[in-house]
Amino acid sequence: MHKVDHETANKRFLIRDNGDIAAVMTYVISSPELYIIDHTLVENAYRGQGLGDELIKAMVEYAREKDIKILPLCPFAKGRFERISEYADVLHQ
Repeated sequence: MHKVDHETANKRFLIRDNGDIAAVMTYVISSPELYIIDHTLVENAYRGQGLGDELIKAMVEYAREKDIKILPLCPFAKGRFERISEYADVLHQ
């Protein structure tokens, strides 16, 4: 498990490794109750370690705390939301 930072000013969740960004997920605020995941990137050197899943999990936890729904437009996030039924409570219908 890695430390996931949430930079609200930059609208992104990220994981750093020795100061370098290893993985990042960005979002757009459509409304106070709806956030849209528009991009997820895991640097090549860090692929296969589950970092993208950690980013999504952090955003889901944040959404639950703040009573926000998520619309995953990025293909990676969309696929995860389709496969992981536990995230259905924050998925925008």
